[in-house]
Amino acid sequence: GSKIQSTPTKAGGDRYIPNRSTMQMEMASFLLTKENDCTEESPTQKEQQKAWAMNLNGFDIEEAKILRLSGKPQNAPEGYQNNLKVLYSQKATPGSTRKNGRYIPSMPDRILDAPEIRNDYYLNLIDWSSQNFLAVGLDNSVYLWHHTTGEIIQLLQMEHPGDYISSVSWIKEGNYLAVGTSNAEVQVWDVQQEKRLRNMTSHSSRVGCLSWNSYILSSGSRTGHIHHHDVRVAEHHVATLAGHTQEVCGLKWSLNGRYLASGGNDNLVNIWPCTQGDSGDFAPVQTFTQHQGAVKALAWCPWQSNVLATGGGTSDRHIRMWNVCSGTCLSAVDTHSQVCSILWSTNYKEFISGHGFAQNQLVIWKYPTMAKVTELRGHTARVLNLTMSPDGVTVASAAADETLRLWRCFEMDPIKKKEKDKTNGAKSSIMHQGIR
Repeated sequence: GSKIQSTPTKAGGDRYIPNRSTMQMEMASFLLTKENDCTEESPTQKEQQKAWAMNLNGFDIEEAKILRLSGKPQNAPEGYQNNLKVLYSQKATPGSTRKNGRYIPSMPDRILDAPEIRNDYYLNLIDWSSQNFLAVGLDNSVYLWHHTTGEIIQLLQMEHPGDYISSVSWIKEGNYLAVGTSNAEVQVWDVQQEKRLRNMTSHSSRVGCLSWNSYILSSGSRTGHIHHHDVRVAEHHVATLAGHTQEVCGLKWSLNGRYLASGGNDNLVNIWPCTQGDSGDFAPVQTFTQHQGAVKALAWCPWQSNVLATGGGTSDRHIRMWNVCSGTCLSAVDTHSQVCSILWSTNYKEFISGHGFAQNQLVIWKYPTMAKVTELRGHTARVLNLTMSPDGVTVASAAADETLRLWRCFEMDPIKKKEKDKTNGAKSSIMHQGIR
């Protein structure tokens, strides 16, 4: 068997085949004909030709070579730029690059009417339950609105004219709603039965804020006192916290139940322990005095249990971050508007603030840089309260313009959402103690 000769796999084989695309053939022809040209040029003409060549070709024709078979490539003159290289070696144009930030709709997802909502900075009139019911206090009534079904329930109406709802707060499990009133009552309602379970009367003036810690319901009143109610027992009033000289307008238990933060019209922020001291009396473990206005906005960081965000009223306008263990102010930012409410995002390292005078806007902030992400505008009067949906996606804002606006500002990436749902599926909190 003779071997069949095959075509060489590599182009060119053992022959040298010049590549015309790399040759300057027109320049070579010009240089060859130039050698036969016997006319002599003056130095001025040579300089002009050199200048024209540089402008037209980008190089001096005197230095051009017909072929360059070996050695280093010729360096381009200083300042010379190949247009084709620029065109094809650039990165993607800015228009086609993917934005680092997510899309945050600037318009509300839904607008609901809130007729006769009281334009009072010190009240806390909306709260969103883990069972997806939004509770709203409208003058002398409490309404429940289900976010998914759109069902509306009138839960209660005050009996005496002139009395009004001053605060609402859901228990963690979402089956009981606490209601504070202007006639100093704290009521507990079973929303499934639509029935009042308890009516607790230990305060002497209106109850503007409420916060749950398991079976302990804490309430703050206009007198400056905070009461702890144990809803399991007949003698519900188990403790009184006296750390404010004016109305308590902000009240929040930390997520782990260790601390209670309170803010008042006396510009103070107090941090209370969950257990009593040796003498049986409660005393704040920290008192922050830096705010120059009433402190209604309080929010505990979901991923740093000892970090608290606070916001001051019209004469202060600052949001401050605190380490409640060390008592240090971690950061402060001037919002240039009255701060009415703060909520932390559970989906992002961000928080949102609601504002009154003068811009009535919502602002999303990065944490810990305190950089402004975006502003959400639409309310025509001051924002009174904010609350968040149980999935952490939607923020509801209640304003003095008698509207509730729902903003889908913390939408999650679908892949991250699945991972979060799997994690949360394993966790469930059930209240074993019954309310009598």
